[in-house]
Amino acid sequence: MLHAEMNIATRDSNFQSPYLAKLNAGQRAAVEHGGGGIAGPLLIIAGAGSGKTNTLAHRVAHLIVNGADPRRILLMTFSRRAAAEMTRRVERIACEVLGDKASIVTDGLNWAGTFHAIGARLLRDYALDIGLDPAFTIHDREDSADLMNLVRHELGFSKTESRFPTKGTCLAIYSRAVNSQEPLDEVLRRSFPWCRSWSAELKQLFAGYVEAKQTESVLDYDDLLLYWAEMAKEVAIAEHLASRFDHVLVDEYQDTNRLQASILLALKPDGSGLTVVGDDAQSIYSFRAAEVRNILDFPQQFAHPAEVVTLDQNYRSTDAILAAANAVIGEAAERFTKDLWTERRSAEKPRLVTVRDEADQANFVCETVLAEREGGTALKAQAVLFRASHHSGPVEVELTRRNIPFIKFGGLKFLDSAHVKDVLAVLRFAENPRDRVAGFRVLQLLPGVGPSTAGNVIDTLGQTLNAVIGLSAARIPQRTEADWPAFVDLFTNLRTKSSWPADLEQVRLWYEPHLQRIHEDATARRADLLQLEQIGSGYPSRERFLTDLTLDPPDATSDHAGPPHLDEDYLILSTIHSAKGQEWKSVCVLNAVDGCIPIDLATGEEADIEEERRLLYVAMTRTKDSLHLVTPQRFYTHGQASRGDRHVYASRTRFIPASTLSNFQQVAWTDRRETRPGAAKPEIRVDLGARMRGHWK
Repeated sequence: MLHAEMNIATRDSNFQSPYLAKLNAGQRAAVEHGGGGIAGPLLIIAGAGSGKTNTLAHRVAHLIVNGADPRRILLMTFSRRAAAEMTRRVERIACEVLGDKASIVTDGLNWAGTFHAIGARLLRDYALDIGLDPAFTIHDREDSADLMNLVRHELGFSKTESRFPTKGTCLAIYSRAVNSQEPLDEVLRRSFPWCRSWSAELKQLFAGYVEAKQTESVLDYDDLLLYWAEMAKEVAIAEHLASRFDHVLVDEYQDTNRLQASILLALKPDGSGLTVVGDDAQSIYSFRAAEVRNILDFPQQFAHPAEVVTLDQNYRSTDAILAAANAVIGEAAERFTKDLWTERRSAEKPRLVTVRDEADQANFVCETVLAEREGGTALKAQAVLFRASHHSGPVEVELTRRNIPFIKFGGLKFLDSAHVKDVLAVLRFAENPRDRVAGFRVLQLLPGVGPSTAGNVIDTLGQTLNAVIGLSAARIPQRTEADWPAFVDLFTNLRTKSSWPADLEQVRLWYEPHLQRIHEDATARRADLLQLEQIGSGYPSRERFLTDLTLDPPDATSDHAGPPHLDEDYLILSTIHSAKGQEWKSVCVLNAVDGCIPIDLATGEEADIEEERRLLYVAMTRTKDSLHLVTPQRFYTHGQASRGDRHVYASRTRFIPASTLSNFQQVAWTDRRETRPGAAKPEIRVDLGARMRGHWK
């Protein structure tokens, strides 16, 4: 019925494509590929700031207004927020054409989400066909690490003579092997060489970890892709899966791993109806197993090669900034040829600033930021970017000393907070009583319950068909008796009388006395729980809430609570990886020297070097008007094993060779404060320490 209504709406509207009028030639070619019907594969190479999101949204809307059934469109992004924004844009564009019939889009475009979220939905749909319990729960990274640690301990690897890899390292190795689809020995050689001697033990550990997950009916983050990919290898299921979607569109294709690429090829083996969007020049996530070859090789993976449309008109940066960025990426060994251009003219070249050391670099950044602010650029419209988190240390100290407020991206994740994890563990345990990790965490919130008692209770539950009865019959320590009935009542209600989002409030009210007992800063933590409750109210069910929050957690509480109460304005500090997809009016890039960009650890293989080049390119293309690349001449290194503390002299990054210097304004900066005349220091000695001590006598 819906599809018929769409066809009628399209025929009756007699539209003349006015909604495409604002697109440039490249964008329009991408949007109109296939004439609005099911066509061959399409690769959109979308340069930085070229309107990628707008183009993809217009393509989806164009398909719908030309009769495509929105229920048969699969749109995959890399964050829930991106999917929501894309859906909103599609609806807005469709409204221009369909008018009051646009609700068809709103009701129908419900297969938009992250790879992992879509995978979770499909696995529940096919659970009984592939031997999964439809009520499986999903572990986040910390829960997965805890389960890995349980298996690690049971196998005796926590008591080896030489130190066995930690639970976090073991999980990282496992995840890398799954997502890269590489043999374990190759993963260890390339990414974890210090663990190569444990190869046999790790294989045993991972086999035990998989068995434990299956016993407890839980999937981890990586399983959502792995099970999907394995499911798609079954011919009958693969054909049924493919028949559900006429169009499959993927954003940020350069960030996909081999597992995700295999899923796409299984869904659309001939490329029919398949569109991928990305930029090989912005492929910077190999540490997450992203594979740049996915996008480089995409056109030739089908019997009829994919059409390639390039978006190279940039709407963000000035022509001078783009000239420098093009020069940097133009040195790449392999890429889709693309030189960004813009109509934004400026005579101000990016500045390549030489400073004496890291202290001068910090002072230069502060003076530049303050000068930009005096010139009318708010602190929030400025960013300081760096390759590794610790590179910003001296800058942070100087910003604090000068009372310049800032936020640094890459801090504590929202769901890593102990109190938030406690509440979510209660919900997960109620959802799936076989989830040992959740159960262990929840039970040990109660006074008198330690690992041994928690393990005994979990074992009791595993032997009973009714979890509520099993919990009521469990043997508990005397110290726990006063708190046990309330916990059993809570668990019973969550299992038998579930009502969302009232469940979340019920858990919070039960947890608050334990929060007061466990944490000194309970008041601040309670505010986080109230915020979590508000987030939960936006979800239709407990299962959906737990699934989505596990798959795509907010980066920090501030994502939902608004900016921290630092000031009305604040500077942005960010790693380059975290800055991808963002833009500011002015950007300073720290440590544009060899050893930092490229970082020392990434100079082993050509592929690593090329990714470091792309990182610098991403950093340079974040800015609209002003760009400063800072090159300290020396660093002070601490604790060198053979040579002690010493100064190390640095050279400009190899990604800006002499042949590209004409694209930059070269500046040698000196801290002006050192040359300022001042009064002689007074000849006086005062023991202020004694004065302070005497104050309290």
